[in-house]
Amino acid sequence: MAASKRLTPEQIVARLRDAEKMQGQGATIPQVCKKLGVSEQTFYRWRSKYGALKEDEAIRLKTLEQENARLKRIVAEQALDISMLKDVARGNF
Repeated sequence: MAASKRLTPEQIVARLRDAEKMQGQGATIPQVCKKLGVSEQTFYRWRSKYGALKEDEAIRLKTLEQENARLKRIVAEQALDISMLKDVARGNF
């Protein structure tokens, strides 16, 4: 697997489960990372973010992150609109 390929949260959770199985069979973290085709840094980042999640929870997390990003964009756009309206009201246009 190419390291640059983006994986879905479900795929990451599945790979972490595979990693747990490999470790249970005596594989070291570097060996597991090599088999998964990722760096140790990526593996540890995945484990910290998705380690305790089940696949359905990972899907929900991704959905919530997307919704949060959408809401942040809306707030930023509204703040810009308010700022522009204040400038127009002051005659600074």
